[in-house]
Amino acid sequence: MEFNEDQIKATLLYNLRRRKVIGNVHTHFDTLKKGFPSHLGKNIDKLAKQPIKKGLIITKPASYGLQVSLNKNRLKEIEALILKILGIEF
Repeated sequence: MEFNEDQIKATLLYNLRRRKVIGNVHTHFDTLKKGFPSHLGKNIDKLAKQPIKKGLIITKPASYGLQVSLNKNRLKEIEALILKILGIEF
């Protein structure tokens, strides 16, 4: 299955939303790659930084690595983006 960049970003957001990683609940940055083919690993890292820059994903530095979660203040915008690109509604 081929992924374009928008689908990858929307899938990253969807996976975090589905697992309820919102606000004060965090997960390790490397877990964002789960569910994607291994040959897309570096591309996933690069594309995951774009929602961080836009403020859709917030980061929390920790001694054991970078932690990420969805921005709870922009949850409606994130869900609308997922619906528009992937056609999945919450």
